[in-house]
Amino acid sequence: MRKLFSVAIITLLSVNAWAQQVDLRKKITVTGSAEAEVTPDIIYLGISLKEYLKDNNSKRKIEITTLENQLYTAIVKAGIAKENLSINNLYAYSYATEKKKNPDFLASKQYRLKLTDLNKFNEIIEAIDAKGIAFTNIESYDYSKIESLKKELKIKAILAAKNKASYLVEALGDKLGNIIDVQEIGDNNYPQPMYSANVMMDMKSVGNEAAAPAELDFKKIKFNFVIQTVFEIK
Repeated sequence: MRKLFSVAIITLLSVNAWAQQVDLRKKITVTGSAEAEVTPDIIYLGISLKEYLKDNNSKRKIEITTLENQLYTAIVKAGIAKENLSINNLYAYSYATEKKKNPDFLASKQYRLKLTDLNKFNEIIEAIDAKGIAFTNIESYDYSKIESLKKELKIKAILAAKNKASYLVEALGDKLGNIIDVQEIGDNNYPQPMYSANVMMDMKSVGNEAAAPAELDFKKIKFNFVIQTVFEIK
């Protein structure tokens, strides 16, 4: 008898615990989204400089140091901090050794320039000997206010979810209760923006004439965030 009583107590307690674990509240699950379009305001440009022989004469080489000085001077004149320019790569730049082996050795250097004003690009490129520029290209980009924009969009997304849940519940004659759960449906990574420009410029095709300035015009990039929410129905 005692054993049966004990089993009954244990069973009752187990059912009680199970009932407490099961959420019997009425709920509604909805998603909210928000999006915005912005123009990148930080651009990282790649600039490749290369020595060349003037009039194909090995005695009239335009040295990499000359081209580099032109680049530095142009950057300072454009009001850009020198810290915004860094060296990316050195191609066969064991300069002294190569020069001894081959008098016609042409050194090259690749740089990375951070710009916040694309109008400065043409100003800088035009100040450098066009024949000494192997190519330029856009390496990457960024948006300076990305974190505050993400925060703003996520807030808008969750408020949109709440608004949606509210009118759906009210349509059923009920009232919206407290929020039970919130989840981000992924974290938006902004795509590569489109731009209308031939920014990968091959200077070898320029010949004896100066290169035509590139027209850089970035199109806006889109951010979109989705928030999934669960609300209680009163």
